[in-house]
Amino acid sequence: MTLVAGVDSSTQSCKIVIRDADTGAVVRSGRASHPEGTEVDPAAWWQALSAAIADAGGLAGVAAISVAGQQHGMVVLDDAGRVIRPALLWNDTRSAGAARDLIAEVGAEDYARRTGSVPVASFTATKLRWLRDAEPENAERVAAVALPHDWLTWRLLGYGPDGESPLGPVLGALVTDRSDASGTSYWSPATGDYDRRLLELALGHDAILPRVLAPEERAGETADQREAGIPAGIVVGAGAGDNAAGALGLGASSGDVVISIGTSGTVFAVTDEPSADATGTVAGFASASGEFLPLIATLNAARILDATARLLGVSHDELGRLAATAAPAADGLVLVPYFEGERTPNLPDATASLRGMTLRSTTRENLARAAVEGLLCGLADGLDAVLAQGVTAQRLLLIGGAAQNPAVAAIAAQVFAQPVVVPAPGEYVAAGAAVQAAWTLTGTRPSWPVDTAAEPAPDHRPEIREQYAAAAGQPS
Repeated sequence: MTLVAGVDSSTQSCKIVIRDADTGAVVRSGRASHPEGTEVDPAAWWQALSAAIADAGGLAGVAAISVAGQQHGMVVLDDAGRVIRPALLWNDTRSAGAARDLIAEVGAEDYARRTGSVPVASFTATKLRWLRDAEPENAERVAAVALPHDWLTWRLLGYGPDGESPLGPVLGALVTDRSDASGTSYWSPATGDYDRRLLELALGHDAILPRVLAPEERAGETADQREAGIPAGIVVGAGAGDNAAGALGLGASSGDVVISIGTSGTVFAVTDEPSADATGTVAGFASASGEFLPLIATLNAARILDATARLLGVSHDELGRLAATAAPAADGLVLVPYFEGERTPNLPDATASLRGMTLRSTTRENLARAAVEGLLCGLADGLDAVLAQGVTAQRLLLIGGAAQNPAVAAIAAQVFAQPVVVPAPGEYVAAGAAVQAAWTLTGTRPSWPVDTAAEPAPDHRPEIREQYAAAAGQPS
């Protein structure tokens, strides 16, 4: 049996799955926690990777490994390969002003044309501009810029500061992939090239950037780092950003749209053509499989259900049961769920509102139903934005913990006009990294089966979104 390993180095934790390269069957797995906060010393990721490998029983028998990681973060290295300051993560918003400055200097349309996206606080370029303005001494020391998965891949290959790695600080050995590079705001999915002028505008000077590998291209082989649980000679793949790896793990292809309900929500499609939305609503990312990945993100997703369950004093399962007993459109009760402001639409200072309260509509059942409908209608607005980029949606893959609630799946079939499929729960980001590892090893992208947890019958009820649009102040 040939084994491959996929790593998901996410914001909260590091997870590793070791799979049979032929069948995709999970042989063993492990995980370890990451520190909390929006800035983290990358050494914590390396330690967590080592711990996760140990938790999985080691890498014995593994022929190839690939790392998927949280997108956008900023890892800055000096000329000796040392991390200059803790990495800023995607969810560190101190660079929001820097994003506005860069857009003012370049123009939203020009950014969309040159990089596929308009910068927001999560993107790497905005964090580099923040570094230039807030910590100029640190900015001047930057010799190379990497993303979280790039840095971990570099360390797997044996590179790093002298005394901490066998091969030393060879900055030219940094590599990345198209999906993660597309979230920097200085790489173009359409041309496949870095835009050095945009990098210099952000950082204040040029720097070494990781070489962008093709989806199946080898980064190299692991160096012997037994103290970290890493033997020599394992083939290392290019790696990927987390959403792109998730698409790989799901086996998503052109015509598929993935809707992820986590703490925040994402809607992304696999497409054959690049997108460029000058409004900034849709980020025109690249996929990890050679196509493109237009994506929107919402700030409010599963937390909507958390808040409503707390208010009603019930579990998530009971919330679903209450929602399932109410009629579609909840007798006119509408929750516009902008509890933490919102990114899609861009309303950072908005708050949630409950509309349509009457003596008839104000029941526990209708409130539960309105929470689920509000969550899904917000994601449906995001889907509309993605479809406006010329995307065709043949099916919707609904993932995340909340998607496993039968009421959420059933109501999704009423909110969305497209067929809904709920894959079985799984570590799809790590699975996608394992797919890439097998692809790198064999030269052929594997087609591993993905089990289905639910496939609700189509039951489109347009009145749900119509009343939500009216309550949210949108054109009907």
